[in-house]
Amino acid sequence: MNLSIFFEPLNEDVYSTLNKPRTLGAYISRFVSKSPDWRSADIAIFGVSESRGRKEDASATANMPARAVRQRLYSLNKGAGRCRIVDLGNLRPGITLEDTYLRLKEIVEVLISHNTIPIIIGGSHDLEYGQYLGYEHLERVVNMVTVDSSVDMTEDVSATPNKKQLRQILMHEPNYLFSLGQIGHQSYLVEPEVMATLEKLHFEAYRVGEVHSGVKEMEPVVRLADLLTFDISAIRHQDAPGYEPANPFGLTGEEACQLCWYAGLNDNLTSLGIYEYDPELDDRELTAMTIATMIWYFIEGYYHRKNELDFTSKQFTRYAVAFNSDQPDRMNFYKSRSSEKWWLEVEPLSSEKSSRIVPCSYEDYLQAIEGEVPNRWVLTQARIG
Repeated sequence: MNLSIFFEPLNEDVYSTLNKPRTLGAYISRFVSKSPDWRSADIAIFGVSESRGRKEDASATANMPARAVRQRLYSLNKGAGRCRIVDLGNLRPGITLEDTYLRLKEIVEVLISHNTIPIIIGGSHDLEYGQYLGYEHLERVVNMVTVDSSVDMTEDVSATPNKKQLRQILMHEPNYLFSLGQIGHQSYLVEPEVMATLEKLHFEAYRVGEVHSGVKEMEPVVRLADLLTFDISAIRHQDAPGYEPANPFGLTGEEACQLCWYAGLNDNLTSLGIYEYDPELDDRELTAMTIATMIWYFIEGYYHRKNELDFTSKQFTRYAVAFNSDQPDRMNFYKSRSSEKWWLEVEPLSSEKSSRIVPCSYEDYLQAIEGEVPNRWVLTQARIG
């Protein structure tokens, strides 16, 4: 498939000075006059200059959020190991916002079908709907994690699309969403009815304070994801001022990079979307540098993947924890010998359904040996049915 017809090529004059040896700019193959070979790439970066989901009267190409991010990213030094990355340019928006969703769906679908991970630099957060649609062809359930200061599930019909796309995802048919993890919300920005809905659906949600208390506990949440979306408003204004309305509270830039590092390490994760960056609000390009560093950590994480997916191999140690109660009577944990990460096997209530092995933390294991059933086991079993 010729993807170049969907993209605007880059202006080489803007990036030609960023090709210094040992920097990422010298290694990333980008679309200038000829589309790069994305089929042999591990990662494909592209921008989406679509802001109609944030302001209905905005032009589809009102700003170019990826331009400043690229300039910062290309100037960063390359990490250790190989680097097979392409930059596809900027996606041409559709005539309508819905057309842009469908274009994004097609691009994501093609890329992940060829084992190339798309990194999307948006654009309003409702574009995650198009990113999610790119998984429909897989004909299996998927797991999604979103990092946001709010939860975009409002029922207010007058709200802009970037405030209700999660509801759109939940209502989409066919329904192939198995789990949704929400990280970094601030309670005073979320309607109580929305949190009640997440609880009813047995989805995980973590306040920003919980991230501050232990960002390492977010690693199993991110490790479960097939796709991750990141709303820049989740980061405090002093670390990323390029969004509105301004918010003095939120994740630190370091915590955002840590989450992207976890995402890169995740063997199952096949797409990353970073949204809501408005370069017009980023006078000194601090937000662009924050996003570029987040992408750098994702790339580094990707090239440190362990391919830890075969739980029957000698790569894992199995721990069986017995319970006195009838349900469960036993719980199996798996620990990787190389990364020391933990997984938990969850048995279904119905014999017609198969068990699932999900990421967990060492704290979940300690809780189990004390005779307490981890909440992660309860939520997963409820979703299995």
